[in-house]
Amino acid sequence: MGQELAAFSTEISRLVAAAAASAAAVHARPRFSSSGVFWRPGVIVTAEHTVRREDDIRVTLPDGQTTAATLAGSDPGTDLAVLRVEGDAGTPVRRAERLPSAGNVALSVGRSENSGVNATLGIISAVSGEWRTWRGGHLDAYLRLDLTLYPGSSGGVVLNTDGEALGVASSALSRIAGVAIPASTVERVVEEILMRGHVARGYLGVGLQPVELPDHQKGLIVLSLEPGGPAARAGVLIGDIFVSLDGAAVSGTEDVQHALEKRRPGERVEAKIWRGGDGRTLAIEIGERPRRS
Repeated sequence: MGQELAAFSTEISRLVAAAAASAAAVHARPRFSSSGVFWRPGVIVTAEHTVRREDDIRVTLPDGQTTAATLAGSDPGTDLAVLRVEGDAGTPVRRAERLPSAGNVALSVGRSENSGVNATLGIISAVSGEWRTWRGGHLDAYLRLDLTLYPGSSGGVVLNTDGEALGVASSALSRIAGVAIPASTVERVVEEILMRGHVARGYLGVGLQPVELPDHQKGLIVLSLEPGGPAARAGVLIGDIFVSLDGAAVSGTEDVQHALEKRRPGERVEAKIWRGGDGRTLAIEIGERPRRS
């Protein structure tokens, strides 16, 4: 038993040492640094809630040197921020291709300016499908962590036992436990931020409320309409009742959000509506939700 524990301990230490080449400390808030991970060459991902300023951001690199970083963009909904650094200062992580199962061992690795590389060990305590965060972001899966996220751990990489990145650790997306933002979500957000500086989210420009229809059907009645917004341009009127979007029934506003998350602004969504007892179909060009200043 002692030999098995020693072998396990040695293997964990090896994984942490390997991950250290991808771990950075991010200095973008008072008092505590946060962790960051090299996701691509010259690109560091960290937790958005730990980035409190847009300028004068510094990062401590794997070699212990501290250098300036620029904020490429951030997405509060998924709690991700993307930084750029000059040179070839870190090794990008290897991303896991498959989701873990509940009970799988999980290892979170980060870095702080004072203590250097730090790690915490636990398990993936829950795994479920697509998840909409309370911040309004969309994660490809819900990965709940049963491990301690110390101050400064958010933004660190979450590894499986093969040393592959399951995602990025966040303490801000759930009120009950830390979560791992899935690697596929991180990749999607990084790609969009590097392309346009932010994550574009679609909207229709309507205020909706659930309503009961005949034959026990449900829909969403339009109570308000943004003048000149996407739905108004498509001919939607106040009092219209949305029954489906792209063939999928909608009975709550979360159904609308789910439909829009599958499309980009500029694409069209087919809306089936009821108006005065008659059904009709409208093609609505999805708009980009205005960003909060």
